[in-house]
Amino acid sequence: MKLIIISNRLPLKIIEENNRYEIIPSPGGLSTGLDSLDTIIEKHWIGWPGMYLENSKEKEEIDEQLEQQNFHPVYLSPEQIENYYEGYSNSVLWPLCHYFSNYVHYENKYWEAYKEVNLIFCKAVLDIVEPGDIVWVQDYQLMLLPKMLRDRISDISIGYFHHIPFPSYELFRGLPERAELLNGLLGADLVAFHTHSYMRHFISAVYRVLKLDCNLDEIQMDRRVVDVDAFPMGINYDMFHNALLNPDIKKNAKELRTSFGNGKLILSVDRLDYSKGIMIRLKSFENLLENYPEYLGQVSLVMIVAPSRDNVDIYAELKNEIDMKVGAINGKYSSIDWTPVYYFYRAFNFEELTALYHIADIALVTPIRDGMNLVAKEYISTKREGESGVLILSEMAGASIELSDAIIVNPTDTKEIEQAIVQALKMPIVEQLEAIASMQEIISTQTVRQWAKDFIEELTSIKLKNDALQQKIVEKTNFDIIKQAYDRAKNRLIILDYDGTLAPFHKEPMQAYPTPGLINILEKLSADIKNHIVISSGRSKQILDKWLGHLPIGLAAEHGAFYKEDGIWHRTAQKVEWDNEIPDIIKQTIKRTPRSKMEVKDTALVWHYRNVDVWLADLRVTQLINALLNPCARHNLQIMKGNKIVEVKSGDISKGSEANRLINKGDYDFIMAIGDDTTDEEMFMALPQEAITIKVGQSSNAALYNLPTQQQTLLFLLELIKK
Repeated sequence: MKLIIISNRLPLKIIEENNRYEIIPSPGGLSTGLDSLDTIIEKHWIGWPGMYLENSKEKEEIDEQLEQQNFHPVYLSPEQIENYYEGYSNSVLWPLCHYFSNYVHYENKYWEAYKEVNLIFCKAVLDIVEPGDIVWVQDYQLMLLPKMLRDRISDISIGYFHHIPFPSYELFRGLPERAELLNGLLGADLVAFHTHSYMRHFISAVYRVLKLDCNLDEIQMDRRVVDVDAFPMGINYDMFHNALLNPDIKKNAKELRTSFGNGKLILSVDRLDYSKGIMIRLKSFENLLENYPEYLGQVSLVMIVAPSRDNVDIYAELKNEIDMKVGAINGKYSSIDWTPVYYFYRAFNFEELTALYHIADIALVTPIRDGMNLVAKEYISTKREGESGVLILSEMAGASIELSDAIIVNPTDTKEIEQAIVQALKMPIVEQLEAIASMQEIISTQTVRQWAKDFIEELTSIKLKNDALQQKIVEKTNFDIIKQAYDRAKNRLIILDYDGTLAPFHKEPMQAYPTPGLINILEKLSADIKNHIVISSGRSKQILDKWLGHLPIGLAAEHGAFYKEDGIWHRTAQKVEWDNEIPDIIKQTIKRTPRSKMEVKDTALVWHYRNVDVWLADLRVTQLINALLNPCARHNLQIMKGNKIVEVKSGDISKGSEANRLINKGDYDFIMAIGDDTTDEEMFMALPQEAITIKVGQSSNAALYNLPTQQQTLLFLLELIKK
């Protein structure tokens, strides 16, 4: 078994020196976490090496070196990089996911290139993947890849991690390719994000765009479930925390402290990007100097901006604005012995950065939107025992969920950021140390190593669960077992649900009448004198009689409140005389819930919400059930949540009680029940252990077998009665 990591870039740099190519590792958080996994699994990494080579000899030379480290390069042409990476990935997905939809630049060729490159990555994976391997796809550049792999190879475990924010449905729905991207991700067994809010947005998009059901954190596909979860990414805590034990770094820190003078230092570290809030940060600092003149000469902002895509107009304009603003602040406020803003437009290496973290009194981390932001964690981790410091952190950064002891700010509010800086400057040392200790306790536990370990463990777990679900699906082996039992039997009881089992769901329930094909199957089933066929449904007896009353089969209506045998209907529950209280509660819910309605039965009231928006339906279901609890308890009524319904009915009857009645009336050597709803699970549990119970749709612990779709039910029944 292998662990195959796929990312847009390989964690390395290729440099040419003396006509030879040399590979230099460039470890980031992801590679650090994966390298430290406690596993004997062989690890491979697939990605773009960061360069384009036409010379086959050069490629061979690089490939040979890469292969020694289990790196597998995906070579992309300059045109592919321009349209797939700079185009669709960074001009469409990046601004959209960071809530800068006005910066989205869309061209059809971008999408075509995105599909093309995802397929190239897929082929690279197929060259090395084998059944039983674990595949871990990284980030938004490869959102189509999980499904491409799922369609082409079975028996592999596929995980996907989204390292940037996932936008709300209202933004995501604007993408022409929204369905393709979601389906691409759902090829994975596990789809993961940094925070639960991103996870919630993804599930909401799946609900609304693909109309798929989600049970808590699991999305139900035809033959498996996709787990959705949040894993906040950490850092290599020990590496940052122990950095100052390095004499060179300690010396560098002292030299920097001397060069910056004796004033307080506010540190800002970002790459050049409009999502980082750099201009708002500068404006906030400028306001501080203007509104609090006592800090003139006492506080400096050390701003590091790492170059990024500055050949793109938006980024070039941002850099120009930063340059001008820094110049304006320094021109207005600086003195001979004090510089307000120290501005560095370059990347700092680990040694330089940790030295700066060590001497900074305040870290100002205020991105407008950020998937996680590891700078915040790095700053806190670098502080050793007794060393003070204050973290000011954007509420829009994923890290704010964990680092709640920071000063949390709205990153678009210059006044709030200004006041946060004042608060940080005045914060007592004891309070600073308490906050640092509290945050260090979190980030020293939730490290990048732990992040990778937790992800792989959950991915393995969901794969085992899906394997177990596959074992339940009625295919050749399982079908042969059922068929043999059926053929041997002399007296059979077969209980069938109607909606979602024999007939598909419809937006309008009255459109779910039986087709000629269904009638034909029921006629064939009931023609066998060994069979006692019963349709057990939540439908009213009037509807069941109208649709199926002409057939020589048993009928059970309103979940067993009525049953029909030998052409006569019998009642097992008294008709409920509804006063105004419960119907009025449901009517009030209908008023506030477009496209919902109430159905009145002899023994039940049903609120239908199949056509209601998913988010609104979830809210109204909870509200309705809460409102019904007390009146239903007083009247000894049961509240039952079914498939897109909430039903209030007598607590003495259920499909389980009807199943018990049927069993007690006959001596059967073959009992089978098929249903799709939670109401059918009561029936499954009431039947003997040897009974054949089949859940349609989402698999259930209460049923022995599973038919993934409603259409398969009729095919199954046809095959069962074949001679």
